[in-house]
Amino acid sequence: MEKAGAEVEFIESGGGVFEITVDGALRFSKKQLGRFPTDDEVEALIPG
Repeated sequence: MEKAGAEVEFIESGGGVFEITVDGALRFSKKQLGRFPTDDEVEALIPG
């Protein structure tokens, strides 16, 4: 997936972990917040 020059990659994991990192920085953690992000939250996290 690409958005305004950002390359997005899905990396499978286990144990209920779902995290979004941007340029190596953690931007969203399901483990910390106890929920998945909304589609709008995911889009807002992607630069561009």
